[in-house]
Amino acid sequence: MILNVFLLFLGIILLYFGSEWMVRGAASLALSLSVRPMMVGLTVVAFATSAPELLVSLIAAVKGSAGVSLGNILGSNVANIGLVLGASALVRPLAVNRKLVRREIPFMIGASGLFWLVCLDGWIGRMDGIILLAGLALFLVLGIITAKKSGEAKEEGPDREGKRLVRHILFILIGMAGLVYGANLIVNSAIFIARQIGLSEIFIGLSIVALGTSLPELATSVVAGARGEHDISIGNVVGSNVFNVCMVIGTVGLFNPMPVEPGLMRFEFPAMFGLCLILFVFCRTGFILNRLEGLFFILSFFSFIGISYWFG
Repeated sequence: MILNVFLLFLGIILLYFGSEWMVRGAASLALSLSVRPMMVGLTVVAFATSAPELLVSLIAAVKGSAGVSLGNILGSNVANIGLVLGASALVRPLAVNRKLVRREIPFMIGASGLFWLVCLDGWIGRMDGIILLAGLALFLVLGIITAKKSGEAKEEGPDREGKRLVRHILFILIGMAGLVYGANLIVNSAIFIARQIGLSEIFIGLSIVALGTSLPELATSVVAGARGEHDISIGNVVGSNVFNVCMVIGTVGLFNPMPVEPGLMRFEFPAMFGLCLILFVFCRTGFILNRLEGLFFILSFFSFIGISYWFG
């Protein structure tokens, strides 16, 4: 038991540093290839910080632990808004880009609603996976088109030094290795601990695993917010939630269809969708997330964990 607790935290540490290296390498590589900074935040960084959720959920689904797989995504999306944005706003109020409110946040709400809808029949199948992956493709295409039309970001000078490109790629590869190994440790340890102490796999996925896989978003958004890079801070969370639903659940559904626990429809799905709507309302009021709203989100996250435990 003690060994598995140690392996669980070791997995979270590997996941965190693996994500940090992958985010750093992916973002640097994108900028060196003249990809617009705002698109980096919404796509490249969001994808990199969603990589832990992808690996953990896919591995858990393959091992037959649908509760950990699904709970991880629900818990991560709640943690991204409740804990990550809440902590970022507490550190420093976040100015909200009006274009995010008009485009990306409504898309996130739509993706969350679609996620809930495809799970209502108690099964995530291959067709559901295809639909969600198509949603991801639409999100990426619309993002690229609107970014080109708006011309909102500066073009960065291309970095043509071979050594730097090699270093960026090396960061990505090392990060991916840490993610794969860390994800395996987390899934195996979480399943063992849940069975030993009588907690459901769903609750372990909603809480410990979700918190562990959300550490990259937490680190990225808090640091970005503290530095005044508000678009990156909020965009990372919005993009990550879209990737978690469309890419992660889409991939799991396509390659490893799994059942959905009916009990999640009572609270967890409505809570996730409700937080998305509240984020939209907060962002529309003055286009700023203040400290009071940040505190509300943090309290919402811990309430979510407590009520999920009660229902579990």
